[in-house]
Amino acid sequence: MAISPLEIGVCSWSLQVTSIPELKGFMDLLGMKAVQIACGDPHHASWEEGDEMPKVALAAGLVMTGTMLGFPGEDYTTPATIQKTGGFGDPATRPERLARLEWALARTRALGLKDMMLHAGFLPDPKDPSRRAFLDTLGEAASLAKAKGITLAFETGQETADLLLETMKDLACDNLRINFDPANMLLYDKGDPIRAVEILGPYIQSVHVKDAFRPQAVGEWGTEVPLGQGEVGMEKFLRGLKMAGYTGALCIEREVGNQAARFADISNGAKHLQNVLAGLA
Repeated sequence: MAISPLEIGVCSWSLQVTSIPELKGFMDLLGMKAVQIACGDPHHASWEEGDEMPKVALAAGLVMTGTMLGFPGEDYTTPATIQKTGGFGDPATRPERLARLEWALARTRALGLKDMMLHAGFLPDPKDPSRRAFLDTLGEAASLAKAKGITLAFETGQETADLLLETMKDLACDNLRINFDPANMLLYDKGDPIRAVEILGPYIQSVHVKDAFRPQAVGEWGTEVPLGQGEVGMEKFLRGLKMAGYTGALCIEREVGNQAARFADISNGAKHLQNVLAGLA
């Protein structure tokens, strides 16, 4: 089943589901058909179906936009802890995480998908001596994905748009793209998300839709809030995506609150997006 341009969907992990039937039930209640689905590492956003998850997901008729990989050991307690533990940032964890990436690529293929999203980790500045080894690892990740016919999309937020653009150009891999999350630009205090769309537009492969306020002090997290209640400015954001030529899905992500609260926020967020899109038509 095809996905319409700018179709509103959801990120599976935001619903805190543990099985495909549970996910399908929530999506039916939301009236959504598009979902970006967690790979389901045994230690991160796992599925009760285990190795049978791809077969069960396909049988359920889910319309999946791509997969999302999170690594075991990533610690989001503070910006400082995720800087140390996120993505491929720590040289000591790179071999095991490349192996986990290969597992996730195989799962993505089993789901019949060609796009996979993940946080690369905090990208070093061009003057940082650790940058070369980091980029070599990202290049290896891109090569592993390309061998499987998969596009790898790094999620925004842990660096400025300018640094991410420079990194994409330095890597020069035709299967590397960006999973754009405007709220992450605010939560990590890494710049203006609307300007970031203008800078990164040609590389945007997929989108998480989330809203937030910037942190009140250096070293703290910003505050995630329901769609339309933060600093992103959904009208400007969606207009920017359209101007950039983006035609993929808009997958709502909500990472705060219990399951019932998240469901309500996602449902209300979808209505907000529908109203904004109608105004842009």
